Amino acid sequence: MESNFQNHIEKAAVLLEALPYLQEFRGKTFLIKVGGSAMDDPALVRRLLRDVVFMEVAGINPVIVHGGGKAISAAMQESGLEAKFVGGQRVTTDEAMDIVEKTLSGTINPGLVEGIESFGGRAIGVPGNEAFIGQRLTGWSDEENREVELGRVGRVTGFDLSKVHAALASEIVPVVSPVASEEGTKLSLNVNADLAASALAAELKATKLVYLSDVLGLMEDPSDESTLIHSLKAGEVEGLIEGGVIGGGMIPKVRSSVEALDAGVGKVHMIDGRISHSLLLEIFTEKGIGTEIVK
Repeated sequence: MESNFQNHIEKAAVLLEALPYLQEFRGKTFLIKVGGSAMDDPALVRRLLRDVVFMEVAGINPVIVHGGGKAISAAMQESGLEAKFVGGQRVTTDEAMDIVEKTLSGTINPGLVEGIESFGGRAIGVPGNEAFIGQRLTGWSDEENREVELGRVGRVTGFDLSKVHAALASEIVPVVSPVASEEGTKLSLNVNADLAASALAAELKATKLVYLSDVLGLMEDPSDESTLIHSLKAGEVEGLIEGGVIGGGMIPKVRSSVEALDAGVGKVHMIDGRISHSLLLEIFTEKGIGTEIVK
């Protein structure tokens, strides 16, 4: 008799595996940073947003910070502007900043909000310059160690989170773009989305900071997925950077993750957004699928 219901029994087992996590995380804040080529596939984005709605219905408070690098580069190309990067930062002229804002606020942010609402969730777009206060990045150097003027590029130095807190209090998912309002001038500054996410997670004392991108996680050999590092202590990070295991754009992401942990974030996860339901698999199953960084 039981074999006739095997599929149903297995589904119940999955729910029961998630139970302790649902109990532990109810009422907690999760900061989810969405970026990489996972954002280029509408089907993947929809699956991710359905997972976000599931989390919200389960009593978790998700906050989304999104990137938009490829869409911004494409929009710049259409306008005849060349996309230029130095040490992972986009050189951002006044013209480029207009395109950055239009792309983030006019296309990507409302698209994510609409996606959440299409699954019965509630979301609100929060322009980053209404949440983040910033200062320009200065003293930035290129590969030849020459100082480079990045233009309207900044780092987060303060916050006005009235809109974010109001949304969370009303069980609405805030979707925040990586733009800051410059101290003094109020001009918009382009902020690296990974760093904006870690700064916001630290300020909110989020239980989890989740980076969804297009890599499986941290790997000892980036070309070999079997070398995935499942769990990493914050104190091990600098040794892995010195040893070349963590390199390139991963360095600021991982260092900012350690800062977030030091500021009170519970745990950092790095997972592949191209895997269906990777967000739920990492958070609500015993094994998880990506890399976790813990204090």
